[in-house]
Parts: sequence; structure tokens; C-alpha cells
Amino acid sequence: MSFHRTAAILSIGDELTLGQTLDTNSRWLSDALLARGVNTVEHATVPDDRDASARGFLRLAASADIVIATGGLGPTADDLTRAALAMAMGEELVEDAAALAQITEYFASRRSPMRGFNKVQALRPRSATCLPNPNGTAPGLFGVLRVQSRTVEVFCLPGPPREMKPMFEAQVLPRLRLEPGREIATRALHTFGLGESEIASRLGSLMDRDRNPTVGTTASQGVVSCRIRYECDGENAATVLAETERTIRGHLGPYIFGVDSDTLPSVILDSLRTRRELLATVESCTGGLLGAMITEIPGSSDSYAGGWVTYSNELKHAQVGVPESHFQPDGPGAVSRETAEAMAVGGLDRSGADHCLSITGIAGPGGGSEQKPVGTVWIARASRGQLASASGGPVPPRIEARQFQFGGERAMVRDFAARTALVMLRFWLEGVRDARLMREVRT
Repeated sequence: MSFHRTAAILSIGDELTLGQTLDTNSRWLSDALLARGVNTVEHATVPDDRDASARGFLRLAASADIVIATGGLGPTADDLTRAALAMAMGEELVEDAAALAQITEYFASRRSPMRGFNKVQALRPRSATCLPNPNGTAPGLFGVLRVQSRTVEVFCLPGPPREMKPMFEAQVLPRLRLEPGREIATRALHTFGLGESEIASRLGSLMDRDRNPTVGTTASQGVVSCRIRYECDGENAATVLAETERTIRGHLGPYIFGVDSDTLPSVILDSLRTRRELLATVESCTGGLLGAMITEIPGSSDSYAGGWVTYSNELKHAQVGVPESHFQPDGPGAVSRETAEAMAVGGLDRSGADHCLSITGIAGPGGGSEQKPVGTVWIARASRGQLASASGGPVPPRIEARQFQFGGERAMVRDFAARTALVMLRFWLEGVRDARLMREVRT
């Protein structure tokens, strides 16, 4: 008996090839398969075209043990997955009586009339099997392709995730032939502040493609993730992953902020929650983006007091007390250390929080000058003193302000500014005081 060690995923739909809809099914399926020791070797996307889909089935079946397709099982003229699978299998389409009965019952249970064209959803290649779908009108399909003297199982699942996921779990998983003891263990270490090339240079031979575990990098919005994958019999997976993780941490140190599902905001909020401290924000050029990143995390109200968007100089003065003199011709200006610090201190005082982050800069595309070009951003952190002063009065806040020159278009400048502010706070909370680290932030 052969085992299912590899899979290929075929996503079908004009909306996917045209970029009108994001394909989230492939990612979910790959994660679900990997957790069972099945490695996805390819994702492919084709339009709602019978010939293109049939070619996709045959090509993927030549290189994987199973093929899973999503989409194209609806009742309309552009839903051609059934016909494409029949073409690839060299068979005619026939009506499946059980599938038709299920579709009819689905409409009847909802007291909705069944249209004549819904009957097409009960068609299948002659030797294939219809997979029941209790969550919709589109049965799935299970068939076998014979390619290059190999037999490869093919599963066709509906495109809507609320139908696709239950069908995968109920109909695909029980049919998988998993190799006993086989495991693909993974871990992702997330970094911010170093580019992919710098990380690759630091990791050196760890990223050789012929080693096991493999180490690779992916980048998204300034976060570079080091992804470890270890294919093994499961007995020593935890030990090997831990050893590789320790080695990577030795090369990248405090640039690593989290593991697996961690994000910068979630790590910050967890740290603040543990310390029972509150954060406030005062933003100018980021326009509330920093606050939005924080409040995307469920439970953020435990540790986030709130913030201000002080886009104009008038609001910087009125809302958080930045001196008007900063904005005079002989003053430091809105984009300056002095203004960033005043914004952070003002936000700290008015919010009653333990920490306040402020951002002021020139996101572009206009507004820059020779002295302060587009991408110039000042970020400040003010943290409340914990001990009484020698006179018994309150300790002045501990303030840190840094200037950055971010590259890229407006959205990138804003995104990097917000994430860099979080990193500044993280370093403070974790006791990292190496000033060189923040100067090395790369866009």
C-alpha cells in the first residue's frame, strides 16, 4: 500500500486568476495536510475553463500523491470542475441519484424552490464518487487519475470555506493513507528590523536546501519569518526543532520577537498584561494605524488605554500640549525630536497610562524638503517612572526618541513607522538597551 506523502492544490476560478478574490483555501489546506505529515509541493490556480482545469489536474497528478481542487462546483455555466475532471479521467458525466436527492432535500428543508440548473451539481465522472455536502448544494467529487503508470486520488471540494473545511475533515481526511510515525514538524521565528539578505548572511549554512531540518525565510510588511521544517519519524522532533531554534536565536538575538502565531502587537499586549501596565498612543503621519494594529488583537482593552490622532499642529497643541513655539519659523517643527517627545509626554500625562508611543513624520509623496525628505519619521516613547524621586515627588518619565528614514511609498512608510514604534516599546519592556539595534531597522 502506498502512502500519501505529498499533495498538490488546484484553485479554480476566474476571480482568483484575476486577483479579485484572495485564495485563502490553499493556505488552510496546506496547514491541515502538514499537520498530518503530508507535504504540499505545489499550489496552482486556473480560470473557470474546462481545458485549463483538466490540464491542471493531469500536471499536478504527475508530481503529487493526491490532488485537492477547490471551486467550480456551482450550478452556473462557468462552474466547470465536474467536466474538467471527467475530461482528465477520460470518462463521461453521469447523474448521481443520491447526490440529486441530497440537493433536492437541501432546497426542500429551506422551503426554497430548486431551479432546474441545480441538477447539474449531481453530475460526476462515471467512476467517481460524489461527496455529500450538508452545508450547501455543491457535492464534492472523489476520483482516480492514471498518469504515467501511477494512480493518483483527486478530491474536488466547494470553494466557500464554510463548505470546504467541513467536507475536507469529513470526507478527505478519512481517505488519506498516512504513513505511521511520519511527522513534519514546523516552527516559525518572526523578526523585525533586519532584511532577508542580512538574515541569510547571519544564518549561513543553516539555510542550505539539502539539510534537514530546512530553514527558509519569508517577508511580509517588514516582518521576516525564519521557518523551520523537519521531516522525521516523530521521535526526536521537539529536540531537533529546539536545537535549530536556539542556533537561529544565537545569530539573530533580540530581532526575534515571536514564534508561530505571535504578532508584534500581540507580543506587546501580552507583555503589558503580565506587567499590569497600560499603553497610550499619539499619532500624526500614521493617522491611527498604530492604534488600529493594537486593537485588532482581541482583549487589547486590558492593556491599551486609547490614543490621539493629532494630524494638525493645532491638535498637537490642544490635545496633548505640544508647545506652540515648536511650530513657529524658528522652532524645531512638527517633525522633530522635540515635538515627538512632547507628544509622548503629553499623551502619557493625559491618558494616565504607563507608556505612550508617539509618531510624527513625512509619509509622502509630498511634503518633504532637503533637510527632512519624505520618509523622515521621529518616534518617541515615554514611560512612567516607577520609584519616588529623592525629594519624594514623582519621577519624571523616561523618554526615548529616535529618527528614522524609511524608504518606499506612503503606505510602506506608515506601516514601518507603526511597527518600529512597537519594537521600541518591546525593547524597553524586555530590558534591551543596545542603541545600535534600532539604527539598523531596514525597509
